Amino acid sequence: MKIISYNVNGIRAALLKNFTEWLTNENPDVLCLQETKAQPEQIDTMLFAELGYTSYLHSAEKKGYSGVAIITKQAPDKVVIGMQHKGFDSEGRVIRADFGEITVVCVYIPSGSSGEIRQAIKMDFLNEFAVYIANLRKTRPNIIVCGDYNICHKPIDINHPERQNGVSGFLPEERAWLDQLEATGMIDSFRVFDQRAEQYSWWSYRGGARYRNAGWRIDYNWVSETLRKRLISAAILQDAIHSDHCPVLVELV
Repeated sequence: MKIISYNVNGIRAALLKNFTEWLTNENPDVLCLQETKAQPEQIDTMLFAELGYTSYLHSAEKKGYSGVAIITKQAPDKVVIGMQHKGFDSEGRVIRADFGEITVVCVYIPSGSSGEIRQAIKMDFLNEFAVYIANLRKTRPNIIVCGDYNICHKPIDINHPERQNGVSGFLPEERAWLDQLEATGMIDSFRVFDQRAEQYSWWSYRGGARYRNAGWRIDYNWVSETLRKRLISAAILQDAIHSDHCPVLVELV
């Protein structure tokens, strides 16, 4: 199973940048999208259907905001929209699909960069999402949680970490949340295969950050320990340029 997670920062904009050509070339079994920024009727799912994919969408109630999707060639046994939290589900942040014994969760964790109110909302989401994942793993232990986490886990995951003190996305409490996720038996699949520095998945549009590789690694495919022996590869696909993010890949046998 080849899974790609991608914050597209607007699926309609991405589709104008040869997105379907890129998808054809990569040919994942499952594509998890974040920040689709579109209502279901605004997404031309026939473009994906022509490539053999079925689309499952969870849009935000607010137009042009947030939104997640799972686009898959393999028919899921079950699809669940949201995490049964009215406030967060209205923002279109979580969608789940079960494929046999494997569950794929696509998540778009809120950003807290706009100020204290959104940072508090982000921390509330992290608390609720941790409970959601813990409960899900009781019946679905083989889980892959794909998405934009809006958190750099370790200093190696952010450019010039010494300059990032007090910055949302690199706060001690956010990083501790990922520590706790890891402690529950979840694996950062990318770091199983690649321990190099300066491997980023997001760059600001400002100041030529992508050209200078002044980035952050905030997009992940976290995999339950039960799937460790089935991991084949994981990578950051930095050559894809449809967004301020790039896709992240994980493959399992």
